[in-house]
Amino acid sequence: MTYDKLKIGQTIGIIGGGQLGKMMAQSAQKMGYRVVVLDPDAECPCQYVAHEFIHAAYDDMAALERLGNLSDVITYEFENIDAQQLKTLTASYNVPQGNQAITLLQDRLTEKNALQQAGVHVVPFHHVPTIEQLDEAISTLGYPLMLKTRFGGYDGKGQLLLRSDQDLEAARALVTAQECVAEQFLSLEREVSLIATAGQNGQIVYFPLQENEHRDQILFKTIVPARVDQTAAARKEVEKITQAIHFIGTFTVEFFIDTTGKLYVNEIAPRPHNSGHYSIEACDYSQFDTHILAVAGHDLPSNITLLKPAVMMNLLGKDLDMLEDQFDTHPEWHVHIYGKTSRKPARKMGHMTLLTDDVNQTEQDMLSLFEGRDA
Repeated sequence: MTYDKLKIGQTIGIIGGGQLGKMMAQSAQKMGYRVVVLDPDAECPCQYVAHEFIHAAYDDMAALERLGNLSDVITYEFENIDAQQLKTLTASYNVPQGNQAITLLQDRLTEKNALQQAGVHVVPFHHVPTIEQLDEAISTLGYPLMLKTRFGGYDGKGQLLLRSDQDLEAARALVTAQECVAEQFLSLEREVSLIATAGQNGQIVYFPLQENEHRDQILFKTIVPARVDQTAAARKEVEKITQAIHFIGTFTVEFFIDTTGKLYVNEIAPRPHNSGHYSIEACDYSQFDTHILAVAGHDLPSNITLLKPAVMMNLLGKDLDMLEDQFDTHPEWHVHIYGKTSRKPARKMGHMTLLTDDVNQTEQDMLSLFEGRDA
């Protein structure tokens, strides 16, 4: 099914009203589109910047069909939506992203199998549906290993690091609750991610390779450009992935680089990503701009230009508690507050981007500031 390019004044429907949906909506409105968002949270951030809000559960098919009837194109801000219902929507409405990526990537096992079949380098893994298979995974992969639930889980939820037999009780409880995937724990040199946007005409455009640091499985900071020469290798892996999986719009591939310099695909997010928020200030197009252009059927820019190197810091609830009174005295901080009503210590509440000529010095300055929160 083919659709015409969206015209000014037509409507983009977004499934999910969190901060990613909010930033998608802001890009869409900048281009002259109307926005309708569906989310189960009555106070989700995106509803305040949308033209219409559908307050409903993600699996409410009647509400999803209402979104379809109100929209000229539908997109989504996260992958934990029902793949079968998305397939049903795709059959009747303009959902250029389709359902294949969601079907594969919301299940860690099918994701890893698909990547292996595509010839992509992945971390050695083992399917763990039972406690018996957990013992086999430990025997095969050895300690330490990372245990992750097959479905759901983000920002460290549904993940457990096993260092020794002392962690077995918690691991068995996790496997008893849900099927898991065990991954070999690598000795990492660093983590990077590559954001790309695929257009409806086969065009693909890449953002700069970015360097990430996670703490407690939550993104802590991103540095752009990455201080490692792996762009060509990362793009080759992404090309293999796009030959195997259908993408339209912005998506993100996260990589591990081990201490030998080998690159491994860790995970794929079929949507804009936390590590790409720096692009709002630091690039000539943001990851949200290119996403909206793609799902609306328009041509993409021929390339993305990094206007200035940047350091992006996530702002959790505990960071706002510490830094909020400093924002007014630091105009060089590009601060984004998402508008979530409940502030929790480890909840993402915003981010800030610093444009800089010296990422190493800026990184050290920000580390000194942020690490004071835990003192």
